[in-house]
Amino acid sequence: MGTLAQIDTAAAPGPVLDLPDDRLDAAFDGRDGAAERPQAFHYAPLNHPGIRARMGRIAAWAAAHDPALMIVDVSCEVALFARLLSVPTLVVRLSGTRTDPPHLEAFRAATRLLAPFPEALDGGDVPDWVRAKTLYGGFLGAEPSASDADGRIVVVYGRGGEGGSLAQLAEAAAAVPERDWHVLGPVSGDGPCPPNLHRHGWVADVRPHLAPAALVVGGAGDGLVTAVAGGAKRFLCLPEPRAYGEQEAKAEGLARLGAAIVQTEWPAAHAWPGLVARALALDPARIAGLADPGALARTAAAIDALCGASGPA
Repeated sequence: MGTLAQIDTAAAPGPVLDLPDDRLDAAFDGRDGAAERPQAFHYAPLNHPGIRARMGRIAAWAAAHDPALMIVDVSCEVALFARLLSVPTLVVRLSGTRTDPPHLEAFRAATRLLAPFPEALDGGDVPDWVRAKTLYGGFLGAEPSASDADGRIVVVYGRGGEGGSLAQLAEAAAAVPERDWHVLGPVSGDGPCPPNLHRHGWVADVRPHLAPAALVVGGAGDGLVTAVAGGAKRFLCLPEPRAYGEQEAKAEGLARLGAAIVQTEWPAAHAWPGLVARALALDPARIAGLADPGALARTAAAIDALCGASGPA
């Protein structure tokens, strides 16, 4: 269930419940800006018919189907609403500093929490009771993949960031001319490119492009880190700004484990030869050790067990 009106759900593996849009406007950032909003919520605007219809549809579905468990993808409001509906929840907990009142109350209301990353990457600012309530799913879908590196450097930009700068990429590739640079994702700007710089734009699946990489450069988003771990790739991590320091926290964990070289901003041209040398000296077994091939099956079994354990409490 979710806001699915603009999404093709024909291939969905089960029933689909489309919910009315709850956004205030096109520039929606997940907050309503209300000074008098209850502290348990991030987003609770008044006089919004979409939210009223949305919550009504969730309540009607719960009353009709008597669910054993609802998996809540990070929404504090839905987690608390499900508790009011007497529905057990497995609430997804992302990385970062999420100790604000809405997150903590959603965590408290949940039956269990699901962290889609290994426990070794959890930050040090997480309360003990939150850790104890968390099922660490690991990198879900991080299946080991065959790798035959040819020495190239692959730079990946995802959808959530600003993309790359052609001028900066050209400087970096020129500073390390002995290696081919392949760039996936959006790049802005015009100008000359060194012959070892290759742009691919958007690609449907980054993994075939990562397979020949000797080094991957990119942010600390879940998708890329999962793919890098599954492919046992040396990683130069450039965490991008995200709410609650999500990518910064994951990058700090990778650095702490010796699984990546981390830079907080795009390096200057003269720094690239040294950074590439340091990154290529990483032991790829460190990041590969974070990829559990059985993570998906183990997490599914834990969800089944939670459903089986449902009952009045």
